Amino acid sequence: MRPTEAKDLPVPEKAPDPRTERPPSGRPRAADGRRSPGGRAQAPPDPHDRPGANRPDAVDAVDAVDAVDAVDAVDAVDGDVPAAVGRVLGALLAERVEQAAALDPVFGRDLAERVARCTVEGGKRMRSQFVWWALRACGGGAAQAEAALRVGAALELIQTCALVHDDVMDGSRLRRGRLALHADVTAQYAGSVSADRARRFGEAAAILAGDLALAWADDTVAAVEAPPGTARALRDLWSTMRTEMVAGQYLDLHGQATSSLSLARAVRAACLKSALYSVERPLALGAALAGADGARSAALCSAGRCVGIAFQLRDDLADVFGDPRRTGKPAGGDIRAGKPTYLVAVARGRAETTGDRRASAVLRHSLGRADLSESGLAEVRDVLEATGARDLVEAKIDRLVAQGMRHLDSAVLEPQARGRLRRLLHASAGTTPTSILSPSPSPSPSPSPGACGGEDGGLPFTLLLSAGADGVLR
Repeated sequence: MRPTEAKDLPVPEKAPDPRTERPPSGRPRAADGRRSPGGRAQAPPDPHDRPGANRPDAVDAVDAVDAVDAVDAVDAVDGDVPAAVGRVLGALLAERVEQAAALDPVFGRDLAERVARCTVEGGKRMRSQFVWWALRACGGGAAQAEAALRVGAALELIQTCALVHDDVMDGSRLRRGRLALHADVTAQYAGSVSADRARRFGEAAAILAGDLALAWADDTVAAVEAPPGTARALRDLWSTMRTEMVAGQYLDLHGQATSSLSLARAVRAACLKSALYSVERPLALGAALAGADGARSAALCSAGRCVGIAFQLRDDLADVFGDPRRTGKPAGGDIRAGKPTYLVAVARGRAETTGDRRASAVLRHSLGRADLSESGLAEVRDVLEATGARDLVEAKIDRLVAQGMRHLDSAVLEPQARGRLRRLLHASAGTTPTSILSPSPSPSPSPSPGACGGEDGGLPFTLLLSAGADGVLR
């Protein structure tokens, strides 16, 4: 759950400051109760202000203009999805921060404002973009636009929850080049209490801040207006996704505590912790909002599963080999924490298979050492390259993405939105598409659902955990 240069896409427009942008409510409405897809109130059309309003067909003319306005609004979101989600977040968080401050000024300042700031600043809103473009690819438009943007905003909030809690569990002081929330609270109170007490208070405050972000995310999803069947599908997917996130994070911690060497466990943790929540579930949420049929939903979910695992493998590589100026965190965090990533599991397996005692010794003595020096980390990098683990993981990423694209191309989707999804999926995995917006080939027979192709050292790289578009784990 760490941001890397591959994990997110740039945000062209700075998000609004939730402390200064305060609309009357978190759900901006015009006088007639309508809301724009970008979250801003639209003035109701006045038939008397339009040419020819006194003609018998005046009402039809007004409806036609309204339809054109709705299309224009959706086109505007298409042009900059992150900014549109940012406007919704700005309105939503302004109301939440105001309510928190009314409960208690210290709570509002120390927790609510920090949660809002973490959510609107930094990050590239990749998950909310997956929701939007899945919606558009499945034929959704103006009727579902606001719901999609609000689900996207909820995903940004649940991402804040995940990152804040993750930093506490990993003991990471930096996030996106700044102090992590728990470290920031610790620094605020460092002069008032003992160092140990300030540290413990900062960590406890961050746990509550993550809980607050999760509560706000759930509230946002619960308030989404949709037809009964769609609302039920949305709730089921959201509920499943939250449980998957917790399960994946626990497996990550369990692997650290037990020094797991299993490739299968590493893939399973990557699937639960990142692939589902970061790519597949957002795609499924967008498809559900559009009322997509089972075939399209399944194809999108399978594409998201393959690319989502590639996304986590890329993150594992970036943690060891990435530039801290781009990742926003010191290199080697996973190594120092002793995380049993797929990258490390492959290196260990290859070292043992080839009898490379030096490589095995370096990994054994370096993993889980919080005080590992830069020279020690350099040794680990050498082992990861010398054993061929780095090259193998890079090749695995390419194969996973290629398989994901075959799933994507197997479905009947809107061509322009399909192209945008291809670009977004490639960007999330840190790969380069051979064609971005060119017409897609005719739909071909879909690969077996959930398969993400290839084997490493006898381990089939099929999905170790199967989840269908209905959100049921099996």
